[in-house]
Amino acid sequence: MIDVTGVTFAYDGAPLPVLVGVDLTIGEGELALVAGRTGSGKSTLLGVFNGLVPHFTGGTLSGDVRIDGASVLGRPPRELADLVGYVPQDPLDGFVTDTVEEELAYGMEQLGLAPSTMRRRVEETLDLLGLADLRDRALRTLSGGQQQRVAIGSVLTMHPRVLVLDEPTSALDPTAAEDVLATVARLVDDLALTVVVAEHRMERVIPFADQLVVVENGTVRSGHPAELLRDSPVAPPIVDLGRLAGWDPLPLSVREARKRVRSEPFVLTEPEPRPVPNGPVELTARDITVAYGPVVAVDAVDLEVRGGEVCVLMGRNGSGKSSLLWALQGTGRRDAGSVAIGPDGTDSMSVPADEARMLVGLVPQTASDLLYLEDVDEECAAADQQAGEPPGTCRELLDRLAPGIDGTRHPRDLSEGQRLALVLAIVLTARPRVLALDEPTRGLDYPAKAELSRVLRELADDGHAVVLSTHDVEFVAQVADTVAVLADGQVVSAGPVRDVLAESPAFAPQVAKVLGPQWLTVAQVERTRW
Repeated sequence: MIDVTGVTFAYDGAPLPVLVGVDLTIGEGELALVAGRTGSGKSTLLGVFNGLVPHFTGGTLSGDVRIDGASVLGRPPRELADLVGYVPQDPLDGFVTDTVEEELAYGMEQLGLAPSTMRRRVEETLDLLGLADLRDRALRTLSGGQQQRVAIGSVLTMHPRVLVLDEPTSALDPTAAEDVLATVARLVDDLALTVVVAEHRMERVIPFADQLVVVENGTVRSGHPAELLRDSPVAPPIVDLGRLAGWDPLPLSVREARKRVRSEPFVLTEPEPRPVPNGPVELTARDITVAYGPVVAVDAVDLEVRGGEVCVLMGRNGSGKSSLLWALQGTGRRDAGSVAIGPDGTDSMSVPADEARMLVGLVPQTASDLLYLEDVDEECAAADQQAGEPPGTCRELLDRLAPGIDGTRHPRDLSEGQRLALVLAIVLTARPRVLALDEPTRGLDYPAKAELSRVLRELADDGHAVVLSTHDVEFVAQVADTVAVLADGQVVSAGPVRDVLAESPAFAPQVAKVLGPQWLTVAQVERTRW
């Protein structure tokens, strides 16, 4: 279905090409998972399939890309809409109408299809994706998983032969992510649709994948997932566990790993519990309430975070995590309640915005909102100067999270993961008393997340308090001391990370599902294995 031959692509003015001599074949009715380090060229490769690269990005593209036997090189995206359906990382960025039904029909209107055909396809897609009850809903009122299904449906109504998804689960809670991926798997099985998915959280997608495509330094390797993951630097925890145990073939799902454990049991000692943070309280929030009109996003929440503690907020999409973080930071909406920071008990809302950011440094979901200078080097130099740190401090942090970024590149030209790493480095340079992070792992690969975990641990060990919200349960297992689970704006569960994650099948990491609630990470297993 997809044949890529000798494709090389370079952005204008870039010293090196992003893709070099790429050869790739993806068959009809296959699901191919595209993986690789942050900034390796995954999104660029996806953009080649539907003409976004180079028509909207600029640059020079050579080689050939054939889809269903026809070359697509040189054809703009509008001519490929009925051949290749593309869903970006953030579905809201691609919506052009107000309601679900209007969005499903919009693409067909641009293709000039007959009204009767449009009506039939809309109804078929509503049923196929379980959206019939939402047909009249405003798109911005939907949950993240619902928005993702609408985005997929809006391209399916045009009956493409290929569906391309860029990080489709990065902003979704575990349940919504499973829902979306089950929908995609059904499209592959029932409609023989060819699906290409780029995803950093490989543990979610790998059980469905027929082929793994690894992008490394502009080159591509492809093959069966279990074979390629033997030596890949980016691999889900379940594969790392299989490597540690010496299993062959490597397990690609929790079910496979459980079977191996039953036949080849691990001999493990009881892991030591993580020490309880006992530093002074750095953040105290009481009765925090945030309302948007009649909708109460945060409902009288209490929260206390000590120095040396990493506290994670979890919960389904729309549970109030982001609203709570902004209320804590002081520049967001807060309708009731109080926040006290540090030994002086300063309320972050009672001081100017610049001072509030030094008390509580916030990395928002849309991290690029904090980038405003002309190149990476300027951003890093400004961060060092504003924080009063030695030159090179910010750049050192950036190289730990996403090594090899050209300092002369414009921040808006970086990949999403690279932009996030840059913003994380800028905020971490200031070393605020309390660090707040909203979905800090979006676009980051496994090594980058492991490094971020170490950076946050170092900051906490130095007496700072860290509070973050995320749907990434594997990252939570690595970094968290305590977890608070929100639902409908209220805290419904809180406590040490092992207790909270073990209580919820939805939030349990892969290692816990295989070996039991005592073990959260592969590193724990390695330390306790005989």
